Amino acid sequence: MYVINVNDREDSKIESYPYKGNPLEVQDVWIRWLSQVGPEGNAEYGLRFFTIGPGGSIPIHNHLYYQTMYILSGRLSVISYDIKTDEKIEEKIMGPNDLVFIPTMEPHSMKNLSDTENATFLCCIANVFEEDSV
Repeated sequence: MYVINVNDREDSKIESYPYKGNPLEVQDVWIRWLSQVGPEGNAEYGLRFFTIGPGGSIPIHNHLYYQTMYILSGRLSVISYDIKTDEKIEEKIMGPNDLVFIPTMEPHSMKNLSDTENATFLCCIANVFEEDSV
């Protein structure tokens, strides 16, 4: 058994995120790993606490793991994109107690809609170990 308090972990600022081989700028986003299981520091499973500052955003990206996000505070725009063309497919406005599931390799982005308040969410990931490129 592993028991911690969320405040026992430190935030790390995310500066960029790769998409199709290019690093894209992340704006005012912080991650706090709450749990992480996997060989050599690679998360097979993990629970993360994210903070997105006012107007902050995570650009279009995708990844091999499944991802479920549970919104704790604030309002977020979450966009999914076509995997071949990167054209916007759908945009959802999310708030506290909303949940979104992102399948493996689905391009998506997030933006905090507030200019004055942080948005926070929990993010659970589970790796599927495919050989597709990100």
